[in-house]
Amino acid sequence: MSNTSKHWANAQERGSILGIRILLWIYRLFGRFVLSIFFAPVIFYFYLFGKTSRTASLNFLRRVEQHPEQQTFKTEPGFWQGYWHHLNFGWIVLDKIDSWIGKLNATHVQYADPDRVQAIMHGNKGAVFIGSHLGNIEACRAIASSKYNKRINVLVYTHHAVAFNRILNEINPDAEIDLIQVSTLSPELMMLLRERVDQGEIVVIVGDRTPVQGPGKIKYSTFLGESAPFAIGPFVLASLLECPVYLLFFMKTRHAQLRYQMILEPFADPLQLPRKKRQEALQSWIDQYASRLEYHTVRHPYQWFNFYDFWAKDCQTERSSLPRQQS
Repeated sequence: MSNTSKHWANAQERGSILGIRILLWIYRLFGRFVLSIFFAPVIFYFYLFGKTSRTASLNFLRRVEQHPEQQTFKTEPGFWQGYWHHLNFGWIVLDKIDSWIGKLNATHVQYADPDRVQAIMHGNKGAVFIGSHLGNIEACRAIASSKYNKRINVLVYTHHAVAFNRILNEINPDAEIDLIQVSTLSPELMMLLRERVDQGEIVVIVGDRTPVQGPGKIKYSTFLGESAPFAIGPFVLASLLECPVYLLFFMKTRHAQLRYQMILEPFADPLQLPRKKRQEALQSWIDQYASRLEYHTVRHPYQWFNFYDFWAKDCQTERSSLPRQQS
């Protein structure tokens, strides 16, 4: 089987757009509590019979357990910790719906640096946010679009993400968000994004997914004790747009009222890739990203939603049959 055919983006989904619409219908008719009752057994089914996602989850949680700074696990994670990991994914999906219908809004968010967020979102300068599949990036951008007038351009990798987000936009058609599906950074795309950044808009891209056309477009960096592949695309993009770059994390909290925490970490201004030392510079930026991602992941392991072998070499990754975190 070829590298591309085994890539995470090409694994067949058990979920469907029809299924998402049914869940949304149940939510609107009966509310979140009733829908959450359906979620628990459904996710248990996916977890029990989804060997790929179950194995990946337990492998990941056990890596976290070995990390010297982790405080979540006292013993090696087992079957029920893996199920809890999957169940957290389900709750994140419900929070996505809440955010798009307005039940989860800016009053439920704690900002690690509110002055920075205000300056970026009210300023005239564009920026790049490099996010991840840690936490709930959908809820973050839904809340941001409802609070701020600044347009947000989100780069996504798959048709599944576009379809899922189309449903979310049906819930809230006024959201100031553009979804741009990408498989490679073409000159046309770069011109479009450069124009939008120059107009003061935000470009969001995740840094923890390898590209579909992977060979030569990844670099390896240590993550949770082992070398893992990271795409170079987000960092090349950020360098070409010549604007401030931030790392975006949006994690669920245990506080009853403040349900999420938004963290925007300054990363580069601008991100530079000198021609003579381009590869060394790329490696350095990716290493810094991987380090910060590891820092937050160890502190929020149940909010890491990459249900496939993240450490597989040469993009030989197979995605979980669990409906994926969309971005």
